Amino acid sequence: MKPFIPMKAASILLLFIGLFFLFITTGCSIHQDLTADGTIVVVIPTTTMQTEPTAAPTETPIPSTTPISTQTTTPTNTPTPTATLHPMNILAARQTPYPGSVITIEETLEPGANYSRYMAWYESEGLRIYGLLTVPDGELPASGWPAIVFNHGYIPPDQYRSTERYIAYVDNLARSGYIVYRIDYRGHDRSDGQATGAYGNPGYLVDVLNAVASLKAFPLADPARIGMWGHSLGGYLTLRAMVISPDIRAGVIWAGVVGSYPDLICCWRRPTPGVPTSTPNPNFRSGWRSSWQEIYGSPEENPEFWMGISANGFLNDLSGPVQLHHGTEDTEVPIQFSRNLYQQILDAGMLGEYYEYPGDNHNLSNYFSLVMTRTLEFFDRYLQNN
Repeated sequence: MKPFIPMKAASILLLFIGLFFLFITTGCSIHQDLTADGTIVVVIPTTTMQTEPTAAPTETPIPSTTPISTQTTTPTNTPTPTATLHPMNILAARQTPYPGSVITIEETLEPGANYSRYMAWYESEGLRIYGLLTVPDGELPASGWPAIVFNHGYIPPDQYRSTERYIAYVDNLARSGYIVYRIDYRGHDRSDGQATGAYGNPGYLVDVLNAVASLKAFPLADPARIGMWGHSLGGYLTLRAMVISPDIRAGVIWAGVVGSYPDLICCWRRPTPGVPTSTPNPNFRSGWRSSWQEIYGSPEENPEFWMGISANGFLNDLSGPVQLHHGTEDTEVPIQFSRNLYQQILDAGMLGEYYEYPGDNHNLSNYFSLVMTRTLEFFDRYLQNN
């Protein structure tokens, strides 16, 4: 009998060896197919299993069997950290909330000719800010009385008293049918906090804008008819408030510190008695002028910083028309500041008025009646009659 089993085993062995060599010679290496969506897929020519790939027939190995997309995609921008704005920057001020609070009447004072007078406070950054509040007598208008936030000029905080100075100014506005809120900035008289100054610290401006918010919520005031008056430092605050808050319908500025910060650096010097400050003094430096230039560079070196903290760079955002007054013999604040601002307002396409008073001083004492008449006409036009 023939040895059947050994011959069968030999045949099977020969068949297996033949298939093995066929497998090698027909290209058993891993190859890559490109799908319709542009994705490279690693493929092994077998229907039963996939294994880790061998090296491709190039010097660059395929790192894994994970599909690798070759589609052109829009790169994702890595978020750039937002630069922290300086606290005095106008954009930073716009991002700051000014909620104000209820106005609380703490003391009733002797009334005026046709208006009541009170000591009243509101809250600003947790501080209790006091002020002299006047309210017209008579029938309350359906929408409430028009109101004016009154920003006084610089008075040494340890000398400042709520019911002293600016008496005639407040009286003229109050007897003409306006609520007037003459606020005492932080650190002044009974107001909480420390007197920080206005030009190098936002504290006073925060108090002013919280006063606006508080008046908007005051039951006797018309929230749509709020104006602002400012003298000297108060003029600086008025201008800044009007490019930050949309709620101020009109502003009047007497002898205001309304130059841009580059102008304050180059053209504002300590007053010399009897000498007007209309001529720039490029050699004057003090306080924040020096320290900020050391940190941020000069206006020539870093104009973006200096104009970013200047209200003058944002005049196209003024919330309403502005009226300016300045005496030609002002020895405290350069008249050129008001001249420049008026032109800048016109260049921005906004409404403005400007009046000069020959030979008059920082308080406009010689032309007080005329200046006040023009002030009232302006407020009447934009607050009373709107």
